[in-house]
Amino acid sequence: MTALMRVTPSAERAEFRAAGTDLSERRRSGVSRGPLVDIVPTADTIGIATGRTGALRIGASTTIAAIAASARVAEAYPGIAAAANGLATPQIRQLATLGGNLAQRSRCWYYRNPHVACLKKGGADCPARGGNHLYGVAFDLGPCVAPHPSTMATALLAYDARVDTTERKALTIGQLLGDGSNGAADHALAPGEMIAAVELPPPLTGERAAYRRAIGRAYAEWPLVEVVLRVVANGAFRMVRIAAGGIAPVPLRLSAAESASQGAPVSPATIAAAARAATSGAKPLPMTRYKLELLEGLVQDLLEQCSA
Repeated sequence: MTALMRVTPSAERAEFRAAGTDLSERRRSGVSRGPLVDIVPTADTIGIATGRTGALRIGASTTIAAIAASARVAEAYPGIAAAANGLATPQIRQLATLGGNLAQRSRCWYYRNPHVACLKKGGADCPARGGNHLYGVAFDLGPCVAPHPSTMATALLAYDARVDTTERKALTIGQLLGDGSNGAADHALAPGEMIAAVELPPPLTGERAAYRRAIGRAYAEWPLVEVVLRVVANGAFRMVRIAAGGIAPVPLRLSAAESASQGAPVSPATIAAAARAATSGAKPLPMTRYKLELLEGLVQDLLEQCSA
């Protein structure tokens, strides 16, 4: 257990509140009820520090604005900095924390409606599957068709980040959020368990990275599709990591697109093939096929940008 807080039986039944940018909205609507436990930042859970091995540790109570403004993050992990700078609004970024962004709840309008039952509120099924799922998943991995809302989780997945909680150490993003098969949960945290910090491995020599999102309006919008891409290229693609959000119940690594470019010459043909492969394995819903075109376009744009 870290110095974050002592978890008592009552805390195990409560919701944790840091800045409350998501929780406050759910409380106002009546979706979330019950006791709250306020998280008090400590030296263990706030700030950005580089360890002796070169890894970067970011406390869970560090604000998104601080991550976006960090010269250290921007230099070594530009995909993380760009993702942090692109989400929400400046006002929200000043308050919202890294841990809160990772542990936030679904943005699905059925979940957010206090008068509608769904899997995430203990219901028997997902009303979005047979209803209006315009903003739903394009990779149908489980019973819930709402995409995971965390932009930072997508960025951290691309960087092979590890997450420490008050109970466990060095979780992968997949271990933290699950594989999408549990439609009742947005993450795999146990009752009373909190995110304490995130650790990023040292960057690779010569790597470039970028983040881009497709949105429905110019400002302050949740992404329809978002992609974080890392590349090491010198005539050929020596390393490619691509993570995408907005397309599945959890952020996804686009392994087929990575394989299509890994070791191949940097060329328009290679980039086009990798972009086409980005949609491999997709199972869009009747209203979400448009996301595949967005995903392919974002992957192509970022590969061109990072290999130029």
